[in-house]
Order: sequence, then C-alpha cells, then structure tokens
Amino acid sequence: MLEVEHARQLLAEFNMPEAACQLDALLETAAAKDSTFISFLDQLLSFQQKEQTEKNVRKRMKAARIPAVKTLEEFDFSFQPSLNPKQIQELRTLAFVERGENLILLGPPGVGKTHLATAFAVEALHHGKTAYFITLAHLIEDLEKRREKGLLSRRCKFYARPDILVIDEVGYMQLSRQQAELLFQIVCARYERGTIIMTSNKYFSDWGELMSDSVIATAILDRLLYHAHVINIRGESYRLKDRLRAGLNPAVPQSGLGKTGLRTSGPKAEETLNLPFYWVTFNRPNGSN
Repeated sequence: MLEVEHARQLLAEFNMPEAACQLDALLETAAAKDSTFISFLDQLLSFQQKEQTEKNVRKRMKAARIPAVKTLEEFDFSFQPSLNPKQIQELRTLAFVERGENLILLGPPGVGKTHLATAFAVEALHHGKTAYFITLAHLIEDLEKRREKGLLSRRCKFYARPDILVIDEVGYMQLSRQQAELLFQIVCARYERGTIIMTSNKYFSDWGELMSDSVIATAILDRLLYHAHVINIRGESYRLKDRLRAGLNPAVPQSGLGKTGLRTSGPKAEETLNLPFYWVTFNRPNGSN
C-alpha cells in the first residue's frame, strides 16, 4: 500500500492528477485481467491523456465565448436541402482553417447559419485549434470602447490571435462609415493569417449600403473573399421547422425578401437572384492586394 501511495504522490507531482485519482481502480482492473505491467502503464497513460485532452477542450471552449455548443451531427440537413452534406463534410476536415481561408454563410434569418458557424468552431476546438465567437454588434461596441481608451491597436491584435474568428449577425446592424472602418481593421488584421467565419442575412450587393460606404465595403469583401468558401442557404426558418412540418404556416412579414430570403424587387434584384446556391471558392490572381 505504501508503494501505491508513493506512486499516487508521484503522479500528482508530475501533474497527472486524473491518473492519480484513478490509480486504485486501474490497479484493480489490471489485477482482474492479469494484465502485464506494460498493458497497465498504457491504460494509465491513456486515461491521463484522454482526461487532459478533454480538460484542454473545455478551457478552449470557455475562452472561445461560444454562447451555445452546436455540432454538425445535430444539424437537420433534410430541412435545408439547398445544403450539400458532402460539401459540409469536406469543410469539416478543417483543411480550409489550415490554409487560413474564410467561410461566409449567407441566408435569411433562421436557416441555420449560426448553428453551422458554431459547429465548425467547436469541431476546430476539439482538434486543438483556438476560436473566438462574437456578434458584429458586440465587436463594434468593443472596438469603439477600446478606441476611446487608446487601446484599439492592442485589441485588433487580440482578435487576430485565434485560429478562427466567428463574426455572427452581419447585416442586422447598420454601420456608420467609422464603424465599417473598424470592421475593416479586423479583417485586415486577420488577412491571410487566420480564418474568419462570418454569417450574414445580407447579400454582397447590399454591403455598400450596410457599411454606409461602398469603397470600404468593397475593400472588406475583397479581403474576405480571397480564397473564401461561400455557402448560400435557401430555405425556411430552421427555428420554425416543427411548426412547418405540423402544417402550421407562420405569417411572413413583407420585407422585400422572398421565400428564399433573396431580394425580389428593387435595384440589383436580378443580380442577387442569380447568386449561386452552392459553396464556391474565390481566387484572385497571385500578387493581388
């Protein structure tokens, strides 16, 4: 017993508290199975590795500020047939994160953009990557406060740090020109350095109005869409799927958006309706800025 206690103490000193706590149980299992010393040691170290990995994921998850954990397994692809599950699975490999490419999720409210954005971030966290989740409104609010305190440059470096920066709900908030410039700084800080996953209910043709400056909007899109994957989601509100399947048809406000969430009238309507409904990769010529 003294040897067991000494071993437990050593495990704790070597920063292996999970293995130290489970030492007795693992010894009993090894004795019952008449395991070799190597087999017991493998079980002990494997247990410690598993517990340490889960602990690290929990720490990264907390640091990421993800409001609600979502996974790709939970997403109902049958409700959004415009999405290609095979293409989603290809993105799930996270090769686009390794290459520092962006992912833009477009579509009307409720179609699952935030779910998918969060799910990709969670997937990355489980693979040792870092991520940070924030809505555009909170991002702009934070940057404006930092600018007032003379800390804007330092804060931009903070947002440039994680492997993935999720910017949610682009389009729900009208930006002033000064606010659009703040978003531009974040996009520039991450340009070709890290992945941005962005969700928006506005199509690119509307971003000039959204940003209150077409020049800034063009500059933001120019950098975002460089080696970017764009998923354009058609469909009904994911949040109302149970009601819709039950035959209850909620009233849809007349907002200038059709069933798909695309503009059906007004300027550039034809251009917007012709946007592809599959994910594409934008590639600019080498050397472009």
